[in-house]
Amino acid sequence: MRTTIVDMKKLIDDSIYIIRWAKSNYKNPAVMWSTGKDSTTMLHLIKTAFFGKVPFPVIHLDTGCKFPEIYEFRDKITKEWNLNLVVGKNEEALKKTMSPDKNGHFNCCTALKTEALKNLLKKHKFDALIMSIRRDEHYIRNMERYFSPRDKNGIWRFVRTKSEEEMKEGDAPFVSEQPLELFNLFQTDFGPTCSHVRVHPILHWTELDVWRYIKKNKLPFNPLYRSDYVKKRFGWKNKRFRSLGCQPCTVPVDSSAKIIDDIIEELKTTEVEERSGRSQDKEKEQVMRRLRTLGYM
Repeated sequence: MRTTIVDMKKLIDDSIYIIRWAKSNYKNPAVMWSTGKDSTTMLHLIKTAFFGKVPFPVIHLDTGCKFPEIYEFRDKITKEWNLNLVVGKNEEALKKTMSPDKNGHFNCCTALKTEALKNLLKKHKFDALIMSIRRDEHYIRNMERYFSPRDKNGIWRFVRTKSEEEMKEGDAPFVSEQPLELFNLFQTDFGPTCSHVRVHPILHWTELDVWRYIKKNKLPFNPLYRSDYVKKRFGWKNKRFRSLGCQPCTVPVDSSAKIIDDIIEELKTTEVEERSGRSQDKEKEQVMRRLRTLGYM
């Protein structure tokens, strides 16, 4: 994780530029919101970009097994920020009582998140999804670009195999279908095989940057990020959540941070990975890689 302090204005300006670029290039974009620190920061950046309003539908994927605090925070901010909230559920899977214990983490996430998102895309015909992933969050996400085309199955195909005519001796067998972004110019038209585009305006941010932004702008955040709240709520001493997900898949990390200043100081020195408390990220299962292959965030 990058620990050096970068210019906050530069971070913000770059992200707002990407957000406005997306707004000008797509007819029916939406923004994903988990209610966590990153996606709430994203909503505030959008509000900043468009003079206090979020001009996109705001998608929240409801798996039915999130912490009560997530739903409470979602409803509170939706009302205060006047959001056009769209809740996505895989009702069929929920009726079958899908769960990680019963069906496994991979199958549960595929049904309750990936398939729920695909259903929303099909129903509302969104041509772009603004998301709040960061490169430092997970090694798989380090491969991402600011504008990522997805096919009808939600898969990101950023390389293709060269034809025999294209191959030359000593060449690599693959060619990029998405060149690196240069000079603040972004490819946004990816041809007829592209179903929609994922837009990642804070891809270059770090976890530390996000918390500095929250402090600077006095943004609300879920109390599960605070150790004092976690102690009161669960009885656990010196524990807090760094990454929020479904209850069965999320555990707290060791931390005594109670306020934003504590969190910021902790992040300057910690060697613990941000998503260490998320069970689907276990290296031995390669679950994140497999989920993203099928169209997960």
